[in-house]
Amino acid sequence: MSAAVLREPRDWVRDASLYPAEIDCVTAVMLKILDGKCRMAELEKPIMVALYDALKGRHGLRLGADFHDIVARARTEPSEALREAVYEQRVLAETMISRPVMKAFKARLRQEAVLPGRDGQEGED
Repeated sequence: MSAAVLREPRDWVRDASLYPAEIDCVTAVMLKILDGKCRMAELEKPIMVALYDALKGRHGLRLGADFHDIVARARTEPSEALREAVYEQRVLAETMISRPVMKAFKARLRQEAVLPGRDGQEGED
C-alpha cells in the first residue's frame, strides 16, 4: 500500500467547480462531525473540517446561512443546548441530501485526491 499525495482542501476548493449540492454535503458532514455521528475515518475528519472552512461562506442548494451560523456557534460556544441544536440541524440536513448525492461527492473527493482511497476501511460518513 503506497501513501498517495493528497491535495490541500483549500487548493482543491479554489480550483474545483462545485455544485451547490456538493457544498450542502460538506456542511452536512461538518454537522455530523460536531454532533459526534460522523463515521468517516478519523484521518478524514480534519480534511472535511478544512473543506468546510474553505467553503463556509458559500451557500449550498438547500443549506444556507442558518446552518453555517449553528456550526460557527457550536465551534466557539460548545454547550448542551447547542449540541441539541446541531443534532436537529444535522437530522434536517440529512433529510435534504440524498444518499446517492453524498456518496457521489465523497467518491469525487477520493478520485480527486482530497480524501484518501478506501483501502477496505470501514466508516461511511
